[in-house]
Amino acid sequence: MAAEFRDYYEILGIAKDTSSADIKKAFRKLARVHHPDVAKDKATAEDKFKEINEAYEVLIDPEKRKKYDALGANWNQQGGPPPGGGRGQMPDGFEFEFGGTGFSDFFEQYFSGGGARRASGSGGAGFRGGGGAMRGQDIESDIMVTLEEAFSGAMRTISMRKADPRTGRVVTDEVQVRIPAGIGEGQRLRVPGHGGDGRGKGASGDLFLRVRMAAHPDFRVKGHDLFRDLPLAAWEAVLGTTISLKIPGGKSVQIKIPAGTSSDDQLRLKGYGLPKNNAPGDLYVEISIETPTEISAEERDLWEKIRQVTKFLPREI
Repeated sequence: MAAEFRDYYEILGIAKDTSSADIKKAFRKLARVHHPDVAKDKATAEDKFKEINEAYEVLIDPEKRKKYDALGANWNQQGGPPPGGGRGQMPDGFEFEFGGTGFSDFFEQYFSGGGARRASGSGGAGFRGGGGAMRGQDIESDIMVTLEEAFSGAMRTISMRKADPRTGRVVTDEVQVRIPAGIGEGQRLRVPGHGGDGRGKGASGDLFLRVRMAAHPDFRVKGHDLFRDLPLAAWEAVLGTTISLKIPGGKSVQIKIPAGTSSDDQLRLKGYGLPKNNAPGDLYVEISIETPTEISAEERDLWEKIRQVTKFLPREI
């Protein structure tokens, strides 16, 4: 069950010497085009968005990027997978492949701790019961969760293809996984009975899916709080304005920008973050002020008039 190589540079449309800042720009540009909420081709948007996210996750991380560059396109000619790799190979010889998690087999094999792996924690693999029965191994993999899924909750169909290399027997298992609203980075979803097979009359192990939050072109997630950059024109900052901002969940919120707002000011919108048990998180809007790079003759005259009449001197202490 060999993984197919993914050219992450090609996916993001960038060169191999692209800087981290330009990788981020390339991601945001593509993510806005292919985001499922705005894409014209809804049928392929979700898969494309997750593909872009996978490429971004590897290339924006210096260690993962170094590892990826070392692998190169001839990755499968280097004597097999790196230590700890092997797409989902468990100690009992079975191999696992997943579908519907949002990550490719290539990512799972090289950048996700070796794909399906023995789960840590209680109820671990190989517990021997009475009569020689042995509980099946727990396995763990990653699942990519979008901000919209974390905001509203979702159901996902996960498929797991299990192969025994000794017999050639292949079994595909599908399960509906509920992603609860408010789930966060690193949390695990437990799917009882969908791990490794038990022996004798032993019960099957469990499947654990570790949440990896997909990067969003506009929002950043910290715990249950959301952060968003909001560029303003100079006159909006000086005079104040009201801006309609779309937030996850398909809603919009009206943000009142006070007159005299400065760059690096932060506005807090209470309760507009991710859901949680007691109260939802907050949305923080971080202000930057942008100036036009090209102006007309009429605009230049108006700016000159402001310079002549204004008493605002930002460099005076």
